[in-house]
Amino acid sequence: MSPDTLKRALVREVPTLTSGQEVGDAVERIVASGLPALPVLGDEGGFYGVFGERELIGALFPGYFQELRSARFVPHSIDEVIERRLECRRDPVSRYANTEQVAAGPDFSDAQLAETFLHHRVLIVPILDEAHRVEGVVTRSDFFRALAGRLTAPP
Repeated sequence: MSPDTLKRALVREVPTLTSGQEVGDAVERIVASGLPALPVLGDEGGFYGVFGERELIGALFPGYFQELRSARFVPHSIDEVIERRLECRRDPVSRYANTEQVAAGPDFSDAQLAETFLHHRVLIVPILDEAHRVEGVVTRSDFFRALAGRLTAPP
């Protein structure tokens, strides 16, 4: 398998979210996709960001949780936290989406994917076409399995 075949074989077509979509609807779509996150499209249909597991946790827990070194002293159960923050399900995805433009262009390489997964700690890398539109994603778990297959394949 050539390097180009490897990277192209990993690209999955996926459903997308929109920046104005409600968090509750987005979560249902993510769960149905079986992926940890999905790309979010902006008003013009171009790549806006990513919304998934990490962003939902950020929506449910108060902002100061990101600043804490430990939340051991916070006595609330998860049910209490969710009940208090239930209104976030009606918020637009844009409020919580990761808008750092972590994506790969049409001429991406395996090395670029590796660098992106290492430095940005993302679970998916959206693959964009020349017009900045989402063609699909590469998941970190698919990339890992491809690397593991190469590493363990007989010489």
